[in-house]
Amino acid sequence: MTTVRLVAVSGNVTSPSRTRVLTGHIVQAVESRAAVETDVIELSEIGPLLGSALTRDALSPTAAAAVSSIESADILVVASPVYRASYTGLFKHLFDFVGYDALAGVPVILAATGGSERHSLAIDHQLRPLFAFFRAYSVPTGVYATETDFEGYTLRNQAIRDRIDAAALEAVRLAGQRLPNLQQVRAVA
Repeated sequence: MTTVRLVAVSGNVTSPSRTRVLTGHIVQAVESRAAVETDVIELSEIGPLLGSALTRDALSPTAAAAVSSIESADILVVASPVYRASYTGLFKHLFDFVGYDALAGVPVILAATGGSERHSLAIDHQLRPLFAFFRAYSVPTGVYATETDFEGYTLRNQAIRDRIDAAALEAVRLAGQRLPNLQQVRAVA
């Protein structure tokens, strides 16, 4: 049986965050479908280490390890809050250090949080093009949640949970095509 290297990037610069909660739900959904080794990267923790680096060689050991972890993913989960119609600047700066070929063929679950539904297209107009550049496979189902989908920091919207399940299933199926020995725990949504 092949263990999947699941790497998740929670792109909020503050903690606690609804983006982190959403990321956690997506990670759990993938973990329920395949044997995984999970690494969750919190931008709120490594962000200060990224801002002063202009080249990969200038990254701190912690930030460099985060980039290496992203590059080693068999499945990648990325989530960002939407600020001014896009992902955060530090989120983009993190991916500026990722090698061009590192994510080729890797399934990516795209997720975002925002204050209103008006920002939901950031998944298709901002995140998909970024990961298309890396030649990663963005799964068809994006996951977008607004503040009204949460009660405090608890995800309450069943429709969002259903989208999470669909995206997780899509990612595991794509990973199974790259990793023929991947044993799926549950193959139904």
